[in-house]
Amino acid sequence: MIPTIAEAAREIAAKRLSPVELAQACLARVEAHQPALHAFILQTPERALDDARAAEARQMAGRLRGKLDGIPIGHKDIYETAGIPTTGHSAQMQDHVPAQDAFTVARWREAGVVLLGKLATHEFAFGGPSFDLPWPPARNPWDTERFTAGSSSGTGAAVASGMILGGTGSDTGGSIRGPAALCGIAGIKPSYGLCSRSGVLPLAHTLDTTGPMAWTSEDCALLLEAMAGHDPADPSSASHPLPSFDVKQDLRARRVGVIRHFHESDHRVSDATLRGIEESLAIFRARGMEVVEVTLPPLQDFHAAGWVTLAAEAWAVHEPWMREKPMKYGEALRARLGMGALLTAGDYLQAQRRRREIIARSFAATEGVDLLVTAAVVGEAPKITEVGKFASIEKPGFTIPFNILGWPALSVCTGFGAGGLPVAVQIVGKPWQDGLVLAAGHALETENGHRAKRPAL
Repeated sequence: MIPTIAEAAREIAAKRLSPVELAQACLARVEAHQPALHAFILQTPERALDDARAAEARQMAGRLRGKLDGIPIGHKDIYETAGIPTTGHSAQMQDHVPAQDAFTVARWREAGVVLLGKLATHEFAFGGPSFDLPWPPARNPWDTERFTAGSSSGTGAAVASGMILGGTGSDTGGSIRGPAALCGIAGIKPSYGLCSRSGVLPLAHTLDTTGPMAWTSEDCALLLEAMAGHDPADPSSASHPLPSFDVKQDLRARRVGVIRHFHESDHRVSDATLRGIEESLAIFRARGMEVVEVTLPPLQDFHAAGWVTLAAEAWAVHEPWMREKPMKYGEALRARLGMGALLTAGDYLQAQRRRREIIARSFAATEGVDLLVTAAVVGEAPKITEVGKFASIEKPGFTIPFNILGWPALSVCTGFGAGGLPVAVQIVGKPWQDGLVLAAGHALETENGHRAKRPAL
């Protein structure tokens, strides 16, 4: 059986589970399934065993560093790792070896995690799936012909298949929650400013967020607690008191606002997704939570402001390379970055004006509401060969609104669709209510029973 992080932590603390044996089991799964899933760009088995032996020595001496000590993880390959290549899944940085860890990588290392390697992403967390890069795109463990979503594609595939128990992702427009939804795992985009972005390759500075992905909401809470904290090196990092990450907190009397117009009319979701949302609301009611309907600005308004912002800011990051050596990018990323080149300063400023209006209207519409519920994605994963380079832009998505707002948002599996692939719900909170969001996800997972089923690899 593949343990959750919480389960493994209890067994390691009780000296019933060896961190070395756990690492060896995960490395064996990597060896067996990496050829089909392409979840890793780079494997670090020697580092993993060294980390695991050090964790086991602390275990035997009674000096464990906490619940992440001895836990096998991977890092999305936009997180800089000292002495280990960080490429952004791009030929542009194929030979880049950082001198130091990203802030969040260092936090996890200090917590005692076991590093199995660097994970596939969409090129620079924006262009994908691409088939013209030095490494192939990750595949969905539920069906290798299916899309993982992006851009934290390798993390989604590696967690779902049990190669790792948790990993890092990043989320600029949905890049944690999309792969979490299509791969049937849990993934949270934290509150903007909760986790440092120092040492993480940038995409869009007013939208980028770092966060964890794991099999359960409880595991995400353990990972997030170790990632979160103020970093003076990151101007966007907030010196705000950290929230509680207790997933067993009392949810009674909390008010849940369902954004029906998002998933019923603005962009209609699949029947299985809709059923999962309604079943989730029923669980919340049974837990003593009040469910009300909430109306936010139209999904298309979020979509327009979000994508103008993302495209313009991404172009600002990549403009020098796009002018000097554009052909070292994959074709999909060149096309997406080209959108930003066509935008004017006026376009960007108008998007920011609209963004401020949307934020103000959203706070007003959710006054007195603790949590929000809507879809994470439309439905089951499509075939990877049928995903066009502008697929995420052609229709409004359910994730980018909460990058625009900067609010914490979690994707949780709610079952399986007609094709046998995962579907999901998205749970959203107000700023700095990340723990409450994770507690709501934990309540759903405890009741709906879908954490017992893994992909049949």
